[in-house]
Amino acid sequence: MNDTASKLIDEAGQLITNAGYNGFSYADLAERLGIRKPSIHHHFPSKVDLVVAVVEQQRAAIRSQIAALESGTPDAIGQLLAYVDYWKRCIGDQSASFCLAGVLAVELPGLPPEVGEAVQRHFNDLGLWLERVMTLGVEQGSIRLELEPRTSSQFFQTAIYGAMVMARAYGDPDKFTFVVDAFLARMRTSAPH
Repeated sequence: MNDTASKLIDEAGQLITNAGYNGFSYADLAERLGIRKPSIHHHFPSKVDLVVAVVEQQRAAIRSQIAALESGTPDAIGQLLAYVDYWKRCIGDQSASFCLAGVLAVELPGLPPEVGEAVQRHFNDLGLWLERVMTLGVEQGSIRLELEPRTSSQFFQTAIYGAMVMARAYGDPDKFTFVVDAFLARMRTSAPH
């Protein structure tokens, strides 16, 4: 991918995170990057093409981070804490106040099907990883689940994204920390690391 396409994806990702799918246009991108709209269309013929590319880039980054966690942190609780700490940092310093796929998921009924499918792939990736972590944690004796790992992973995703909503709604990153730490405390069987 060339430099202009990468810049378009990065900038579109920021705009989507802050304003959603319908909150930006190619005119916004052209102005922010100091290029003409036809240049954007050259790389991404439609907004759908661009937004799918943004989601897929995020998915690739997350899959890479997950692989690094799984190979570098054999402890299930350590993996969950690394994931949670990532969001605590991003929400706290406003580098990513909300998950891009989460923003798009809220808008799903009004989005083109291709975007919706990309968003669903993101949540599937995350859910499968969380299910693996939950299973590992039970095997390691560090996680206590009230329900089976698949359902528990969905509850965990719900807690994470719900906590993001709370932090955004109140403009208070501590809301995220409070909700997620309380959820983790219910799952843990051992003292914090």
